[in-house]
Amino acid sequence: MIFTNEQRQQERTGKYGSPRFQYLQELVTQFQNTTDEETKERILANLANFAYDPYNYNFLRQLNVLELFLDCMTEPNEKLVEFGVGGICNCCADQANVAIVSKFGGIPLIIQCLSSPVRNTVNYALGALYYICNEFNKEEILKPEVVDTIKRYAAAEEVSASFSNLAKAFLDKHLSKN
Repeated sequence: MIFTNEQRQQERTGKYGSPRFQYLQELVTQFQNTTDEETKERILANLANFAYDPYNYNFLRQLNVLELFLDCMTEPNEKLVEFGVGGICNCCADQANVAIVSKFGGIPLIIQCLSSPVRNTVNYALGALYYICNEFNKEEILKPEVVDTIKRYAAAEEVSASFSNLAKAFLDKHLSKN
């Protein structure tokens, strides 16, 4: 069955729901207007979940949500870092999003997340680098110290199978050609 954009929109918002762009805009506004850390965490987690869906990519770009994710990756709050890099990971299969992440200095922030004490943050960073690494930025990502870190994760299957699997996938995709 083929859906029109209007049918797809209704399916995603419900019969009486807010249009997606408006809802995402409300989330961004709430995030910007709150000073409560738990509220920020909840809203950012919600935005990161929306970043999974390619239907939302244009909305997220229009609302500068990718830049918001990157900003949160510089915060001292580990939950904001986790959800920020999670949002980047969720949307970076799209090359337009990769370009934004690269343009706004996201690659060093993602690499920094490889040394996070939070497991999810490391998983998201590995996943994001897997998708982001391309011919235009591979020199920035495939630095010896970054590759060494990823190789250590690949060898650490006893510690974390998810780290190991993601790291091995990264190495297979980006280093087996070299």
